Amino acid sequence: MGWILRRLLPALLLFASSAVPAAAAWHEARSNHFIIFSDQSPDDLKKFAEQLERFDQAVRYVRGMDDPALTDANKLRIYVLRNESAIAKLAGSRMIRGFYHARASGPVAFVPRNSGSKYVDWDLDTQAIFFHEYGHHLQLRTASAAVPAWMAEGFAEFFATAQVRKDGSVAIGLPPQYRAYGLFNSSGLELGEMLGATYRKLTDGQVDELYGKGWLLIHYLNFKQERRGQLFKYLEAIHNGKSASEAATIAFGELRTLEKELERYKRGKAPGLVVEAGRLKVGAIAVRQLGAGEAAIMDVHIRSTRGVNDKTAPAVAVDARKAAAPYPNDPFAQSVLAEAEYDAGNYEAAEAAADRALAANPNHGRSLIYKGRARLRLATKAPDKSNWNAVRSWFTRANKLDTENAEPLMLFYLSFVEQGVRPTKNAVDALLYAQALAPQDDQLRGMAVQQLLIDERTAEAKRVFAPLAFEPHLPDEWRDLYGRVMEAIGAGDSGGALKLMEKGPERVAEGTGKP
Repeated sequence: MGWILRRLLPALLLFASSAVPAAAAWHEARSNHFIIFSDQSPDDLKKFAEQLERFDQAVRYVRGMDDPALTDANKLRIYVLRNESAIAKLAGSRMIRGFYHARASGPVAFVPRNSGSKYVDWDLDTQAIFFHEYGHHLQLRTASAAVPAWMAEGFAEFFATAQVRKDGSVAIGLPPQYRAYGLFNSSGLELGEMLGATYRKLTDGQVDELYGKGWLLIHYLNFKQERRGQLFKYLEAIHNGKSASEAATIAFGELRTLEKELERYKRGKAPGLVVEAGRLKVGAIAVRQLGAGEAAIMDVHIRSTRGVNDKTAPAVAVDARKAAAPYPNDPFAQSVLAEAEYDAGNYEAAEAAADRALAANPNHGRSLIYKGRARLRLATKAPDKSNWNAVRSWFTRANKLDTENAEPLMLFYLSFVEQGVRPTKNAVDALLYAQALAPQDDQLRGMAVQQLLIDERTAEAKRVFAPLAFEPHLPDEWRDLYGRVMEAIGAGDSGGALKLMEKGPERVAEGTGKP
């Protein structure tokens, strides 16, 4: 899911960004669901945070979603860069306007201040891109089972066009003008094929049609009185073991009739709905200017958070050393240095930076995690001579600071794997809870599935694996492999499923090479 950002799909049109003033102070905004970093003015940043909170609340209201309190580890961190050029440079492609990563260390998004054209309403702008992906973010956090690709993308598109109005209300369900071509110029994606979740290689035009037709069908099923309740019936049939094709017939009846109805519907005026401002609880928004050490190393932090590889990590580490050197007692600066050194394979240096951060603040969560990560990597060089309980103690301390942070739970489990011993029940429970906390992380999901299969908990393994099997944008060879894994799990063949998973690709955090 989330092809627009997570897989870095090129945007439809590119327009030059207007120049922006140089040299502005970095600020951080904290709200109920977001932590935002930007060099905008405090007032502009607060307005941006309020807009995002209003959108979040509107989606939750429309979908009847719960709104549990989030710790910092589960809030979406957003880095607002100055323009599209800065985003393109960070992403490594001039075609990319913004992107999103979901990982155990917490979800992150990178967006420019402005994107798209103010004069062309079919251009895909920054807000639509972000709202689409945030729709997936909420969907994955609350989903109890996998849904077909058309439905996942259709729902995301349904919310992508939301407009936060000046009076604080939010309009939802507006037509995605940027999907007009896919809606009115068929690329050969039949409705039966879409509803049946028939996996085959789709052309770019068919992918665009899936997004547009998915939006249209979600819109129609929600606003057409006679069709209300059918979407739930469709999902219920799938979750009860029916194929997606069978479920479509059960829920929607004759598909040719539905297709004719959709053809008429898309040529009419699509209704929307407005969530009044009084229904939206924005909550407190705190804005602060970053300290000197935080601001000095922010560029490195953004690059490191975006993700590095063997080629780029050394240069980031060099820049991190320069930026952090004047701030040996700044926990944030030293923790960023620890991460950069870790990514570059300099584990002793990473540990030293983490130690400096912890000397200044013994309860600095990121530093505890990177102290533990460094000790874990050093321990694997001599596993028989290492004190593995001491290694695990750093993750235990980080967990006590924030019990809802998936990363230390995952690392606690991995310490047993790296030691070469069977994970304890406590470690397995930690892994499964981490997966529940960060369901968007595919690698973490894969780890959980493998452990469940080892323990022959096939029913749970099938449930956890289903979103990977339904992933709409897998390469053909992965899709075929995951389909066979799903069949093996369904047949109760845990050993066969495990062997198949060992042939699969390593699903690591994109561009980082670290779990």
